Amino acid sequence: MELYVIRRPAAWANLQELEAAGAKSARIGNDEMPDQVRWIRSYVVHEPNGRIGTFCIYQARDEDSIREHAARVGMPGDDFRRVAATVVIRDDPADTST
Repeated sequence: MELYVIRRPAAWANLQELEAAGAKSARIGNDEMPDQVRWIRSYVVHEPNGRIGTFCIYQARDEDSIREHAARVGMPGDDFRRVAATVVIRDDPADTST
């Protein structure tokens, strides 16, 4: 599987909508598509228009698997790139508010 970054700009009105979509995404990935996609993590961002967006890290068999997973979940899934390399300077902090 390859590593991908998926951008979902302004996809949710609030964190509650995002949490519901995240639960559905995890269920579909884990139960229905475990050999095609694996959700690794997401970075949740505040968008300029007040909505919530994400940058998601996924492992996927191919680009079609990313699109199929997003379609099954009912969320955006066309803005993605395959990762060329990973550079880690520091681990993600446990509390991103500091």
